[in-house]
Amino acid sequence: MNPELMEILSHFKVDSIPKEYGNGHINDTYIVKKAPGYILQRINTNVFKNPKEVMENIFNVTEHLKRKIADEGGNLKRETLSVIKTTDGENFYKSQNGNYYRMYDFIEDTVSYDNAENPNQLYEAARAFGKFQRMLSDFDAEKLHETIPKFHDTFSRFENLKTAIEKDIKGRKNSVKEEIEFALKYEEDTKVILNALKDGSIPYRVTHNDTKLNNVMLDSKTGEGVCVIDLDTVMPGSLLYDFGDALRFGASTAAEDETDLSKVHFDLEYFEAFTKGFLEEIGDTITQKETELLPFSVKVLTYECGIRFLTDYLEGDTYFKIHRENHNLDRARTQFKLVHEIEEKIPMMQEIVKKYIK
Repeated sequence: MNPELMEILSHFKVDSIPKEYGNGHINDTYIVKKAPGYILQRINTNVFKNPKEVMENIFNVTEHLKRKIADEGGNLKRETLSVIKTTDGENFYKSQNGNYYRMYDFIEDTVSYDNAENPNQLYEAARAFGKFQRMLSDFDAEKLHETIPKFHDTFSRFENLKTAIEKDIKGRKNSVKEEIEFALKYEEDTKVILNALKDGSIPYRVTHNDTKLNNVMLDSKTGEGVCVIDLDTVMPGSLLYDFGDALRFGASTAAEDETDLSKVHFDLEYFEAFTKGFLEEIGDTITQKETELLPFSVKVLTYECGIRFLTDYLEGDTYFKIHRENHNLDRARTQFKLVHEIEEKIPMMQEIVKKYIK
């Protein structure tokens, strides 16, 4: 066994041999199979520059969730992550090599999916994310650290795009004039959620910021949403970030890097399934202004992702991993196709939202 892993496990009072687990793109993950089982992760410090703050966020949020779950008679072992303390009482362990590790209880009899196989899976994920929001609605978001600064600052992302266009360090802008023209049309949209947060018309909340389907564990027998995981990006923000980003990914009919844009559509059935589940769980903790902006949030979060891909393409593919020529450009084009369709479907999306407001 890797000597570093032996060192790590000794500081968590665990002596089972860990095995690589899952398909995450950020952190190295292992399963330690000694009943009841544990998940061991090495925190990626290239992405998360201050792992101590990451773990402080996660511990405080999960402790709050545990209190709410207990009040509602839920299962503390299954409905939230449980941080395992080190022998020194810390939330993480820093190895002699300078790597940061953390450990959680393994959540048994659950599965996750990268893509929804049917609308019900998206509905169950939405219920889990809605419940997560509801239970944290009285948590003071100002107590959280910003683990990735300006992560969903859409206007800042827009300014980065303009800089990339101006510098054109790879000489690519003339080949993507159509994409640039499309992207530059939406400057005013980039400010809407940010301005609403600043003027107090929508509240700052605890937000997950990575609301993909595979960040919800579903019960392997019933298919019900059990637990929201991957809390590294828990930060202050707007629930609109979580709602919009979940549907950017979850309601698309094609892969994020699909080259045949005729396959890329925004599926209203999947939008309705997610909206129904989310609003059923979040209840009256959502404000009227947030409700009004739900459909818009899907458009602006999809747009934000698209301009991030386009910016990276113009800068020479330095942030997102690519596996072929023009990979980031292909990704940008899928997002822009979705933005166009979402824009056309917003009136129908607004009617769907109205159906499920309590």
